[in-house]
Amino acid sequence: MEAIKGMLAQTIAGFALEKLLVAVLLAVVCLIVVNLLMKLFDRVTAKSKLDGTIMKIARLVVKLVLLFIGVIIVMGSLGIPVTSLVALLSVAGLAVSLAVQNFLSNVAGGLQIVASHPFKIGDYVEASGCSGTVEEIGLFHTKLCTPDNKLIQLPNSAIVGANIINYSSQPTRRVDISVTASYDSDTEKVKAVLLDVMGDHPLVLAEPAPFAHVSEYGDNAIGYTARAWCASGDYWTVYFDLMDALKPAFDKAGIEMTYPHVNVHMMEK
Repeated sequence: MEAIKGMLAQTIAGFALEKLLVAVLLAVVCLIVVNLLMKLFDRVTAKSKLDGTIMKIARLVVKLVLLFIGVIIVMGSLGIPVTSLVALLSVAGLAVSLAVQNFLSNVAGGLQIVASHPFKIGDYVEASGCSGTVEEIGLFHTKLCTPDNKLIQLPNSAIVGANIINYSSQPTRRVDISVTASYDSDTEKVKAVLLDVMGDHPLVLAEPAPFAHVSEYGDNAIGYTARAWCASGDYWTVYFDLMDALKPAFDKAGIEMTYPHVNVHMMEK
């Protein structure tokens, strides 16, 4: 009887050792196959024009999926039921996704920004109530540097859910300036001075040509709109230079730049 028990124990041990060796062999084969498939993936994607960040994320996801399949194969060779494990992992994955919902939404936002290219590093943009030059486009946050050198870190989910204004995407940009002049000033003379000021600036483009017209007849003055085109990178230089030049040019031409006031006329009885 003891001999039979001993033989049975040896048989079970030998069977268990055999399954373990098979599992180890399968694990080695799976790792080799995963490495070969990842090399093939790298070769295929190397010819694509996808963004580097998307490529890294896609490679990580593919590798994790392949490794997960390998683990399932090895566990199946050991006789471990994998159905319950898959169900458990699904439930755990759902719980984790709910716990890191904001994290995942920022990741999704980062992927959307990288894929759609609404802006690039160096562009001056306005999004989610903030504006500045794009310093970094990360997977979770986008960093903007404001004109007064403040660094703003915006969650990607907030950016993709808001209106995005890219001031640098086009090569040229229009400068709009509004001024007022007295009703006593000749309108054609005012428009001529505005056109001269814009035309004398070296950064103002000849085409499209500068524009100056009456835009409003107010209570105390006539409103004028002046428009000029320049390179996008020269916008603020042109804007402030024109604002600095308008008042001296009006004074030289004898044009009064009015302000809110009340005229009182005395009538004799």
